[in-house]
Amino acid sequence: MTPDSQSISSADDVKRARAFSLRNIDASFLENPYPTYKLLRDFDPVHREPDGGVFLTRYVDVAGIYRDPRFSSDKKIEFKPKFGDSPLYLHHTTSLVFNDPPLHTRVRKLLAPAFTPRALKLMEPRFVSMVDAMLDNALKRGGMDVISDYAAGLPVQIIGDMLGVPTSERGPLRNWSLAILGALEPAPTQAALDWGNRSVTEFSEYLERHIDRYRKGRLAEGGEVLGMLLAERTEIGEKLSDVELVQNCIFLLNAGHETTTNLIGNGVAALLDHPDQMRRLRSEPDLIESAVEEFLRFESSNQLGNRRLLEDAEIGGVRLEEGALITLGIGAANRDPAQFPEPDRLDIARSPNRHLAFGGGAHACAGMTLARMEGRIAIGRLLERVPSFRRSGEARRGGRARFRGFLSYPVEFA
Repeated sequence: MTPDSQSISSADDVKRARAFSLRNIDASFLENPYPTYKLLRDFDPVHREPDGGVFLTRYVDVAGIYRDPRFSSDKKIEFKPKFGDSPLYLHHTTSLVFNDPPLHTRVRKLLAPAFTPRALKLMEPRFVSMVDAMLDNALKRGGMDVISDYAAGLPVQIIGDMLGVPTSERGPLRNWSLAILGALEPAPTQAALDWGNRSVTEFSEYLERHIDRYRKGRLAEGGEVLGMLLAERTEIGEKLSDVELVQNCIFLLNAGHETTTNLIGNGVAALLDHPDQMRRLRSEPDLIESAVEEFLRFESSNQLGNRRLLEDAEIGGVRLEEGALITLGIGAANRDPAQFPEPDRLDIARSPNRHLAFGGGAHACAGMTLARMEGRIAIGRLLERVPSFRRSGEARRGGRARFRGFLSYPVEFA
């Protein structure tokens, strides 16, 4: 390539990068966003969106914002024009993840005891039993859909237990979760918004009845986390309102379900796409913990985050104004070669691996230890109990930009 042709190529790349819009993405981006992330990192890393927002794709920028108090997680200003006065607006502006202190602090302190390594260690045998029961059924059939028969069911059962939801009543939980989180896409359709609002309403009404039963002692077992949230007094002397209680129960299911389902599904798919890493993990099962970290980096369940700038600031040499809406490219940052050598290569022994799949700072995912445990057991037990398996049909992606995962991934056991 001649110097002139290189200049033309670079100019074209800059033009393509600057023309990108999260609100106008196509099927090829949803199938594989990483070439676009690379284009933006290389030629427009502090990217101005057509609506005035900013999209960041470099690790150093995204990681820095997680630790910077000038960037707010409160989404009231951002979500008002998107959701209006709707159930979705109420939910997403009341839940833990989209709030700053004091609400964020109150809810997180209430939840923290349930997600300590010690508390989760007590839950581990229950989770192993769930995993083995699902694998028993799959072995009898000679295969399964990794998503619908395995990955999606496990977090619903765990969070269902934590909230004390009877097993017979858990049927609608996954669809409610998909609908509510689907509305967080950069440009949701009206149908997606309608489904999301209907799901918030139905889920809220169910939880109001469920919480009333719990208060009256009518549940047989479970509900450890619900009990903590219902505590009359906390160490900081406050309790949640009824609305805060209901919406944060919804948040717990949604957050735990989406992250873990995608972690398991993406992890299994990554191993099948990289048979050398599959062989290594089978021969060195003690690598399962570092393998889970690599799955989280390589195909981050949550690809996008958001913040709002509280005062003028500079990012990557670009001056941004107070009130600017920032989209954090988590998936892009986790493939940044400046932080991760050979970032497009799956390496289950990668070290160090300081990925951003669970965010960072004060808003680092409260359930990250639980998600890691679920991923470790689900993928580890699958490899231990099934000597060989392969994809047996078309794998269908979820078709979403924010949450990267599969809707279906069929496998057969050899």
